[in-house]
Amino acid sequence: MGKIIAIANQKGGVGKTTTSVNLAASLGVLEKKVLLIDADPQANATSGLGIDVESVEIGTYQILEHSHTPKETIIKCSAVNVDVIPAHIDLVAIEIELVDKENREYMLKKALESVKDDYDFIIIDCAPSLGLLTLNALTAADSVVIPIQCEYFALEGLGKLLNTIKSIQKIHNPDLDIEGLLLTMYDSRLRLSNQVVEEVQKHFNDMVFDTVIQRNVKLSEAPSFGESIINYDATSKGAVNYINLAQEIIKKNSK
Repeated sequence: MGKIIAIANQKGGVGKTTTSVNLAASLGVLEKKVLLIDADPQANATSGLGIDVESVEIGTYQILEHSHTPKETIIKCSAVNVDVIPAHIDLVAIEIELVDKENREYMLKKALESVKDDYDFIIIDCAPSLGLLTLNALTAADSVVIPIQCEYFALEGLGKLLNTIKSIQKIHNPDLDIEGLLLTMYDSRLRLSNQVVEEVQKHFNDMVFDTVIQRNVKLSEAPSFGESIINYDATSKGAVNYINLAQEIIKKNSK
């Protein structure tokens, strides 16, 4: 049975989509079968793997409203062993449409039951908010990876997200774990980056991944070519970082 991991943080620009795409690609290269679900209306995970967002007719929106099954929405992409359920800008409307639905928090969980056994890992790229889309992702997930940018306001909002996770554990998903806190955009030359790493490790200890994602030009360039960092430049620092992260997650989940 596949492990469902949501990549979530209500702050934008912390590396959620970069992590979703490249973690999925890294797990794929390590011979795991992966499904990447784009649950962000910006659809950057979709375009980041070379899928034309304008041509997407069915995707996350349709599985949330249960008009299509996940298997009907899956698209192949350039990343080895990775399937994608794409997003489109119409996903914006789902928050409004689900509001008066019964069990609205469980729409994604229910939809994924039919494909959970087909994959080793299912990665969900969440929207930068704590709305219904993210709530659906966290209710469906077995665990959550929280990317934290190595910058001044890194810890701002983290408390709010952790409280949201606690309330989801209490009300909707008692089995939800924190897979780990992932430090991103690290620059060893900056004192501030090092201070953030120290602070996070001091406060959260074992919850923090050993792998730190370093600031890397290739990581920023890869999405504009519609490729993961593994396909774009497998020897880059970014590729090595995400392979290390994937190995850490595989090891953690094989115990």
